[in-house]
Amino acid sequence: MTSYLIFVLKRFGQFLLVVFLGVTITFFVTHLTPIDPVEESIGAITQMGQSDPNAIELMRQSLRELYGMEGSIWQQYLHFWLRLATGDLGPSLSAFPTPVTTIILRSLPWTVGLMTVSTLITFVLGNAIGALAGYYRKNMVLKGVSLVFIALLPIPYYILAFVLLIIFGYLWPVLPINGGYEMNANLDLSFALVLDILKHSILPALSLILVGAGSWLIGMRALVSNIITDDYVVFAELGGVPKRKILRSYIARNAMVPQFTGLAMSLGAIFNGTVITEIVFGYPGIGNLLISAVHAGDYSLVLGLSALSIVGVAAAVFIIDILSPLIDPRIKVE
Repeated sequence: MTSYLIFVLKRFGQFLLVVFLGVTITFFVTHLTPIDPVEESIGAITQMGQSDPNAIELMRQSLRELYGMEGSIWQQYLHFWLRLATGDLGPSLSAFPTPVTTIILRSLPWTVGLMTVSTLITFVLGNAIGALAGYYRKNMVLKGVSLVFIALLPIPYYILAFVLLIIFGYLWPVLPINGGYEMNANLDLSFALVLDILKHSILPALSLILVGAGSWLIGMRALVSNIITDDYVVFAELGGVPKRKILRSYIARNAMVPQFTGLAMSLGAIFNGTVITEIVFGYPGIGNLLISAVHAGDYSLVLGLSALSIVGVAAAVFIIDILSPLIDPRIKVE
């Protein structure tokens, strides 16, 4: 138990180091860009007729203080970490004075919902077909289904998104192709609203599922193909154990250990969003929000989204590391 606790503490230290380095790099990259958000804001204000030099200078000082841009780059860096430690990412530069945290929390549920559901469906579908195809290698139906998913795998998901948009939005217009819900919809929680949101998420999710299932299928099929030659599987077959039980209890359970590691990584990466898919379908997630922030030079929002993504992926890796010895006894913590 003591060795496992030491193992967890070491992994937690690595988690903190990864988050620190990732956020630090993001901070300096965004602050070294030629865009000065304060001057951008001043320029927008002066275009509306404000030209008093004293008023503009006072406004410039106030904005620099508000955005945490006073002092040297190192002072700004320290100030950024102090604000981040309290969960204060400051106001958005492009949607002033709305806090960055508020804007992120508006878009985050859309991406988390879409990515979580599509990732889980992709995982279950790909692994189920992969396990069956790896065990029943002569089944022509499974070969055909596997071939379809493998053929879709090299296609960029945004290309498939455009194809789905054309098919179901124009040639056979049965599904909505833009937004997360109908325009002017009543946003009070109701069955009609939930159904509307589900309808709008079908095409974005389908573009991710059809492309992503192939990688899980290939991995699972390869794992099953290796396991079926192991002695315990051969003995079970010779002993007359039903094939379904062999596949379920002897093969799939062992093959799923590395697959669950990949699943945890995929779930950790949901905070990255699916930028192009969200843009193609006008989906109101954090991927779409990130592109808007980059175009507007809103590096407060870019920093907030980047920090969220870094923490999400690092947390997924940390959880995988500390759970792996508990799931697979072959992994040692020393």
